[in-house]
Amino acid sequence: MFSRFFARRVHEGAPAQVTEPEKPSRSYEVGWLFNSEKTSIIWGAPEPTREPSQSASPKSVGVCPAVIEFDRRHFIIPCPIDVHLRLATTPDGKINVTNMQMQGAVRPGALNQMVVFMPQPEWRHPERPVIQIATPYLFISDDPIYINQFPPFLHYGGAPWPGIQLCGRYPIDIWPRPLMWALEWHDTSKDLILKRGEPWFYVRFEGPDPSAQVRLVEAQMTPDLRSYVDSITDVTNYVNRSFSLFKTARERRPEKLLVPKKA
Repeated sequence: MFSRFFARRVHEGAPAQVTEPEKPSRSYEVGWLFNSEKTSIIWGAPEPTREPSQSASPKSVGVCPAVIEFDRRHFIIPCPIDVHLRLATTPDGKINVTNMQMQGAVRPGALNQMVVFMPQPEWRHPERPVIQIATPYLFISDDPIYINQFPPFLHYGGAPWPGIQLCGRYPIDIWPRPLMWALEWHDTSKDLILKRGEPWFYVRFEGPDPSAQVRLVEAQMTPDLRSYVDSITDVTNYVNRSFSLFKTARERRPEKLLVPKKA
């Protein structure tokens, strides 16, 4: 009896076996590439957001660790073309978008292939038209990474947009799809003017460890990546709530998607 009591006390008083959680990676690798090489020369590489300090003071906001940490997590996508669009109402009451640079650098036919005027039933508000511009940018990772797309709120300059950019967030390790830029046009009396080379939008990446840094590398299109991207392309034409396909996408995902491009 004593032995059973003693054994129970020892068991109850013994420290619990604590298994230390696996330490998350201190850095994540994200690859960028173009979904198609056609006319890719006009599209710039993603650039880190940097605003050099012009002050020699060690107390300058330009050397604030919090500011630096925030800025370094955003990457700039520059605008590839000059755009000047205006909304016009047809006699039957429909809203169309008009190219105001008929003699500009971009041929009207090429611009029509890039700019998509969404059907009115797909707008969030009946008086706020939505346009989209297709881009060839693909971001991929073999780490569990989400991409976030934002307007260029850290930069000042250029003509104010007549609406707001529609932002998005999705996992690039299982859903690598070409990015779209979308604008919800609030003030239909004002034009949309974009300038080539100016900051167009930002991308930011997040993983399980919020303190981990992101290393952005140029990637190459491999046969496995090409096949996988094709399998999820345009699925919204056939199903609603495409995020419901994540489970299937994860099951069919190749073991490795990110292969850095050889120098």
